[in-house]
Amino acid sequence: MSEILLPLHTIADPPQRREGRDRLEILTALLGGPHVDPLFREALIEVPAEHPVFGWLCRVKDCYHSRSNSRDLCHPHKAEWERGRQADPELTRRDFLRDATPAKFYGRLGEPPVCRICPMRPARHHGLELCLAHLGRWKKVCATKPSLAFEDWLGTQTEPFHGYGDCRVASCQSLASSPLGLCWVHETRYAAEGRPGQAMRPPKWFNRYEMVGRPVPTLYGDKAEFHRWCKETHPVSRAGTINLQGLPPLVRAEFQWTLFAHTQRAARTYWPTWWVQQLVNLARERRVGSLTELAEEQSQLDARKRFILHESLTELRIVYFTKDETKEAGYIETEHFGVKFPQRNSNWDLTDVPQRWLRDLLWENIADRLRSAKGPRSTGPLDNDRRSCVELGAFLEITAPGGGHDPRLLDGEHMERFVADHSRRIRENLPALGVRGHKGKPSTVTESTGRFVFNHARQVLRSALDSGRAEDIGLSRKFIVALPTGGTPTLKARRPFPDPVARALADQTNLDLLAARYDPNNHGLRDAWEALVFTGRRANEVLKLRLECVSVHRRVPFLWHDQTKVGNLDEAIRIPETLYLRLQKRQQITLDRFEDRHGRPPTPKERAELALFPSRNHNPKGTISISYSFFHTGFSSWLEDLEIGAWVPHQARHTLATNLLKHGAGLHHIKKYLGQVSQRMAEHYAKVASSEIDEVLERLWVGGPGSASPGKLLVSPDQDMTKADAEAMALDLARNSTPAEGGFCTFQPVVRGDACPWNMDCHNCDKFVMSGADLLYWRRKAEQWRTLAERAPDDATADYLHQVFEPTARAIDGLESALAALGLLEDALALDLRRPQDYFHRLWSLAFRTSDLAETPDDTTELEMTE
Repeated sequence: MSEILLPLHTIADPPQRREGRDRLEILTALLGGPHVDPLFREALIEVPAEHPVFGWLCRVKDCYHSRSNSRDLCHPHKAEWERGRQADPELTRRDFLRDATPAKFYGRLGEPPVCRICPMRPARHHGLELCLAHLGRWKKVCATKPSLAFEDWLGTQTEPFHGYGDCRVASCQSLASSPLGLCWVHETRYAAEGRPGQAMRPPKWFNRYEMVGRPVPTLYGDKAEFHRWCKETHPVSRAGTINLQGLPPLVRAEFQWTLFAHTQRAARTYWPTWWVQQLVNLARERRVGSLTELAEEQSQLDARKRFILHESLTELRIVYFTKDETKEAGYIETEHFGVKFPQRNSNWDLTDVPQRWLRDLLWENIADRLRSAKGPRSTGPLDNDRRSCVELGAFLEITAPGGGHDPRLLDGEHMERFVADHSRRIRENLPALGVRGHKGKPSTVTESTGRFVFNHARQVLRSALDSGRAEDIGLSRKFIVALPTGGTPTLKARRPFPDPVARALADQTNLDLLAARYDPNNHGLRDAWEALVFTGRRANEVLKLRLECVSVHRRVPFLWHDQTKVGNLDEAIRIPETLYLRLQKRQQITLDRFEDRHGRPPTPKERAELALFPSRNHNPKGTISISYSFFHTGFSSWLEDLEIGAWVPHQARHTLATNLLKHGAGLHHIKKYLGQVSQRMAEHYAKVASSEIDEVLERLWVGGPGSASPGKLLVSPDQDMTKADAEAMALDLARNSTPAEGGFCTFQPVVRGDACPWNMDCHNCDKFVMSGADLLYWRRKAEQWRTLAERAPDDATADYLHQVFEPTARAIDGLESALAALGLLEDALALDLRRPQDYFHRLWSLAFRTSDLAETPDDTTELEMTE
């Protein structure tokens, strides 16, 4: 009888370390959990053909071929699809799948059948289902009795031959087909590889041994070599099968766990089972005791094995290492804190910080950020923390005693030298000491990166000082406090696009170039760019649009989006018809792709969550949008081709803001339309010759001295009044007022051009109103009356003058109170525009009817103003 070989790991593996045993126990416990699919607990994982994650059957209905690649078509249908696309470029995969017919299938899925007569032997002929011995007998019968029916002959074969046992290959699950102890596929492979060990059957073995019931011996040239080949050769590739047999228990458990963990990811790539099997074969070939041993050669593997191994190692690190162990190993795992940043790995390497004490402080600071109630919204603060410590550590390693590895030897002088050196690098744009770019080239220190280094290094060290960690390691307080802040960034607005650049970026030929050359897979770069130009949104507000982002209300198209930067969710803005139609086409493309992938239209719930510009990577449900880096890379390359200089997409926002102002919109309109934090930010975006603050003052109105309530504010509604009511009360005073000395006349006959019935006694008229732009004028009036009262010949005359001017004084006090509450008093005092042409600017024209508004509050009451 053939010899039985022990599994590979029982012979070649070194004695197991406790670490390996502990990890195996952890994985075994996890795999035994009730939430784990029993499919992933087997050494031979036979994936169902329609498995939602690892499905492998061709997508064409009733086609039994397996998929040929990471897509969903077999080889025959893949070739048919390519021919169809060449003949008809408009052909969609949905239409192709609907009309395609199943390819003829000659094989059999899964393991080969066993012989009909002797069930311990595999069938050599799959159609007749006969083993090699009975197939030979049937051929002889056919030669002598050609008229004998197969079923009649089959009834005469009542004595089965004994089996040869399982295949000797450690990873094979098939029955041996000959006395050599190998299945038919491995026997063929053994011959093709030169028969290592020269294992063979004796001459005339069938007649001499098998026919008389004697066991067939195996002859060897080198028995050990043959056994080694049996241990190391790969299993037979079967559609939908992942063969983990012959692996050490820990490696097998690692594959089982990572396969299950992959099914739990919402954002995942498709892993064809044969790609996974290739990595399994590599681990078996290298005879590793754990997948972590392949980490060092990860970069040398092909792309298929590399990204499966990368995700596997990520999942295993989460299980194998605790938080404290990651700190010891020099990295931090964000998923230990329940945080996973989109499109970023959860593993953050901190080993570029050379000093262990500084790396530990950095680890603790990042951990504090991740533990905080709100937590960081993006990876920016974490990246800057790491960058600052890398730079500080690199400088200390060069200049500090002992390379800065002993914090007790550091004092304020060392920090002052670091500050001086880094300031010089900022000033001269010199390369950084520790930070490297993607290609290993040192990064250039700019004003922004230098400010981040100072601010974030200070934050890390100050946090250590406040928490007592600095004292625990002996770090001097003088060293920490010697690090200054980097200051706040200078508010620098980008320029709007010049006219030649704007025309180039809107040219149809250039837009076609953007779509054809830099978006070959039609992710929607052109559509996103046109949406940015038309709407002035932030880039991520457009890129992260949902599928149902456009609608029509009262025949007007609207775009619905989230302004997450300012906390405005599901905001709507009006858009032009051309953009509406373009986004409608993009919606259909996204829906077609979903149907191509899933073979059905999305459900209402899935449709609501679909991204308008979905990414193709790690995005099975279509809910993840393309990243800004992807968009910016294509946009920047497009600009290089156009040769129009260096510009960024965000300048479209500045351009729109400036054009809105040019065509009559006020800062309050720009602030509301662009979704900005404040009017100051709107002014930052809209580039004008004079400050819009001046014109805001001209829209603040109070009752004149001749009104029933001098100083009554005419633009601030009651607290109980809604914003919609206030907007409905707004007056367009360009049609309902006319300039007068120190304010405006609202008497309609005078506005229409008739003569004033009161002989233009404006200051004693209740139709007269004062604006914020008139404060300086009325202060001069008050000074004149005060001078007259002081020069009065007696007290009675002075009291009379004060009494006459008292309504005017109350109106001035009301105006100042309103301006002070709005923070515009200083601006009003600096404004002196009493030229006639200034009265006709439309921003003087917004006010509210006096009869609809509340009294001006006292000075002690906070004045509220709605937009």
